[in-house]
Amino acid sequence: MTQKNKGVCCILLSSFSFALMNLLVRMSGDLPSIQKSFFRNFVAMLFALFILLKERPNLNLDLTSKKYLFLRSFCGTIGIVCNFYAVDHLVLADASMLNKMSPFFAILFAILILKEKINLFQGLCVVTAFIGTLFVIKPTPSNLACIPALIGLLGGLTAGIAYTLVRALGTRGVKGSIIVFFFSAFSCVCTLPYLIFRYHPMTSEQLIILLLAGLAAAGGQFTITAAYTFAPAREISVYDYSQIIFSAILGFFVFGQTSDALSWLGYIIITSTAVAMFIRNNRTPA
Repeated sequence: MTQKNKGVCCILLSSFSFALMNLLVRMSGDLPSIQKSFFRNFVAMLFALFILLKERPNLNLDLTSKKYLFLRSFCGTIGIVCNFYAVDHLVLADASMLNKMSPFFAILFAILILKEKINLFQGLCVVTAFIGTLFVIKPTPSNLACIPALIGLLGGLTAGIAYTLVRALGTRGVKGSIIVFFFSAFSCVCTLPYLIFRYHPMTSEQLIILLLAGLAAAGGQFTITAAYTFAPAREISVYDYSQIIFSAILGFFVFGQTSDALSWLGYIIITSTAVAMFIRNNRTPA
């Protein structure tokens, strides 16, 4: 098996893991999104701590890296809470697609944060992807699902900022285990006060489901990290959109969810745009 094929297998496994995480979050029932995100991040924090202790990377970071690490964690925490809220109130495939707007937001924030320049093709792709989201969100005054959809889109936006900052940290030599651990620990600390003062009692079944969601999330994080060690993003990133297919299948068989025609049109527009960017990137010399 070639390195690229290994990368594709890992990113497909990561997509399935994140789709399974969303399914389990939905299955955990009527609990606050903040409470759900705490347990999701707590399990991921333990996994990251184990890797951190094993690798023992240099923790002496400069001020700029610390600032990026804080902002990445802050934005990532908002992104998870928004995504979980969307998962609880939308069709799973819709919530996943809105979250997958993060690569397009990452392009925009790379201009602001990393001072990168984008070409006309990239700009058109971003605009086209936003048009696709309108078919998923369906913003009308009478559409009550519009609010959860906008919150889901906010999750994609903050995730895009977070991914941009991860890239910035990577270029500064900050290890992935440090980034994952700090983010997970930061999220737990931020959500802990809510858990203490506004805790919603859970059954043992709900607790087990949320811990399994944390395991699925940790599996998704580590497999996507492995994927990009086997092959560059330009060769395999498009396969990450398979999460939409996995979410649609899981949502249909577990909850009987089906997306409407407008949502499917939005899926096609956004995914086709991502494929076009993927093809263009592979034709352009690195």
